[in-house]
Amino acid sequence: MWTETVGTTALALAAPGAAYLAALTAAAALPLRRSAPAMADAAALRVVILVPAHDESTGLVRTLHSLRREAAGDACTRIVVVADNCSDDTAAVARAEGVEVLERHDPARRGKGHALQFGFDALPGTDWFIVIDADTSVAPGFLPTMRRAMAGGADALQCRYGVRDAFGSRRNTLADVALGAWNVLRPRGRAALGLSAGILGNGFALSRRTLDRVPYSARSIVEDVEYHQMLVRAGLRVQWVDATQVRGDMPGADGAASQQRARWEGGRLRLMADQVPTLLENILCGQWRMADPLLDLLLLPLSWHVALLLLALLGGAGVQLLALAAIAGVGLHVLWALRLIRARREHVRALLGVPFYLIWKLRLAAATVRAAGRKAAWVRSDRASS
Repeated sequence: MWTETVGTTALALAAPGAAYLAALTAAAALPLRRSAPAMADAAALRVVILVPAHDESTGLVRTLHSLRREAAGDACTRIVVVADNCSDDTAAVARAEGVEVLERHDPARRGKGHALQFGFDALPGTDWFIVIDADTSVAPGFLPTMRRAMAGGADALQCRYGVRDAFGSRRNTLADVALGAWNVLRPRGRAALGLSAGILGNGFALSRRTLDRVPYSARSIVEDVEYHQMLVRAGLRVQWVDATQVRGDMPGADGAASQQRARWEGGRLRLMADQVPTLLENILCGQWRMADPLLDLLLLPLSWHVALLLLALLGGAGVQLLALAAIAGVGLHVLWALRLIRARREHVRALLGVPFYLIWKLRLAAATVRAAGRKAAWVRSDRASS
């Protein structure tokens, strides 16, 4: 019957992601490896906290206050804002807060990847760069924790990344759960397996040595995912820093949230179409380390993954059993993420909105496919800030 064919096909599409998700969930429960002993004087490393900002004057002050608090008394740390193709007074606001500003005006080359490369190239003599988005606060003790990890000789670092105003709305709370799974459990699981933790686009750090070896030439909408693939291909590893975190704003309106989600997931689909054949070729040529980036791309957004597993229930008895096991795996994945982020009752209550969230995500399918087009452009999403 055609329903069984649909179910079998859906399970086949979901199977690689389901296996990968189960492996990361199990690994995330393992103890993390001990940090490497210091190879350098952590306090002496010349660090730049780089803040890419495009029309961010509204929320930038709060971010800079958080960063200045961390850098206070640290003579070897500079805070530098890259005011990228701004049409507002972002640069003036940053200067009024007493931080350095680099202004970039190149409308033909837009996007965060260009802004970051501009900052990296403009600041020679820097040992490490920490990238913090312009709508973000860092946890107390963030800078000393990152410095200790830098001193261990890592190639790159990534810390936890959650929602800044996690209990400001039901949507924010649910987003904090989602980021707990994507931005805490999964990289922690990779790290426990000895793999590169990944780059999440915010709260990551790159050494000058790494940038000299692998220049930041990623240009896709999801430039962080693309650049991480480049690092892994070069044999470099992103170290997971579990002891500190950054928290960023979420889009404040339905339209902005839809735009951001469609753009990000469309960017991943575009990268999947472009990179999966190359990654498969790399693996067939013996570059086994590329298996993790491949599986990461094959794991669809959780809403799409769950939708495929529900379709798989249309299959035969064996297919249904495997689909139910995979759905249970998703449940364990979310429960373990709740534990890792030390969930409160608000997080658990927010899960009641999951069915509506899944419907909302599936309604974005057409916009997501459009965002996966080769000519899709980066567009800033309006975010809530206070």
